Amino acid sequence: MSRATNFFAGPSVLPVEVFQQIAEEMVDYKGTGLSLMETSHRSKTYDEVHNGAVEMMKEIFSIPDNYKVLFLGGGATLQFSMIPLNFLGEGSTADYTLTGTWSKKAAADAAKVGKVNVVFDGKEKNYTTLADASTLKPGEGSKYFHMTSNETIGGIQWKNWPDTGNVPLICDMSSDILSRPVPVEKFGMIYAGAQKNLGPSGATIVIIRDDLVEKCPDSLTAYLNYKTHADSNSLYNTPPVFPIYAINLVLKRMKENGGLEGMVAHNKKKAELLYSAIDNSNGYYRSPVDEAYRSNMNVVFRLPNEDLEKKFIEEATAERMYGLKGHRSVGGCRASIYNSMTIEGVEKLTSFMKDFASKN
Repeated sequence: MSRATNFFAGPSVLPVEVFQQIAEEMVDYKGTGLSLMETSHRSKTYDEVHNGAVEMMKEIFSIPDNYKVLFLGGGATLQFSMIPLNFLGEGSTADYTLTGTWSKKAAADAAKVGKVNVVFDGKEKNYTTLADASTLKPGEGSKYFHMTSNETIGGIQWKNWPDTGNVPLICDMSSDILSRPVPVEKFGMIYAGAQKNLGPSGATIVIIRDDLVEKCPDSLTAYLNYKTHADSNSLYNTPPVFPIYAINLVLKRMKENGGLEGMVAHNKKKAELLYSAIDNSNGYYRSPVDEAYRSNMNVVFRLPNEDLEKKFIEEATAERMYGLKGHRSVGGCRASIYNSMTIEGVEKLTSFMKDFASKN
């Protein structure tokens, strides 16, 4: 079968080798006579998969010993509520940076629980640039400081992190986790939906420092309390078995391909190829994002007019390059080039871009 090229923002491209292994093991998992999908989450068989994914995540992402790795449901969107419910509370204040759609949604949910102090808002520049992270400071009495590392819709990415002192730094890394090294020890908590760089949708990874777990209030219902999941190794209830299994396979393949260092080189090359095609097009294609904060995961660009953009997307789709339409809230074009996107996939796109520009 000839594979199409997948530029969707999510669920997104995954390694074909992982799909092939899943297909081989789906009906009969490692000779057990059962699919893993119907095997008890309390069994030794699943235990090896579950703990293997936890340990692989710790190894590749260099997670210190005083952090727990949790696998939860509900996507990163559930974390928009769980974070303030666990750490904010009525009458307290948390800091938020507003850098695009997803950070604004996180802040809006937090504002229903406590007070939100906006440390940075990119609205004036239409969320096309960011502040110098070193200038960002938490407000007095803040319970935590929240950021979104990469905005999938706007194609903008923090390159550095603020020093928040004793105020826990919490970050939504849904769309760029494991694409580059991160000083995990600077963060109180990191969370990410799986469906960009890690696996299929349905699982959310939460990396949370032990002292934050201890702050979770007993007044919360069980599933909404991080302590419940930390104390039970994410097995308080039936976890999202299939996504965790797939995540484990993706992480193993990442390790085989040079780990995080290999991923950095791979992602840098793809981003350079695509941004060069944009910047060297004599203005035919343009990126609206401040060059200093361009995302290496979601590349947004415009053509001279919307009619040409529509034609570009239609012709690219005919060439089996899918997902290039920009988000409905901003328009334009967007190519998501997550970890599992190949160099060849980006080269196919840039070749098409040059050909399209010459003909139109």
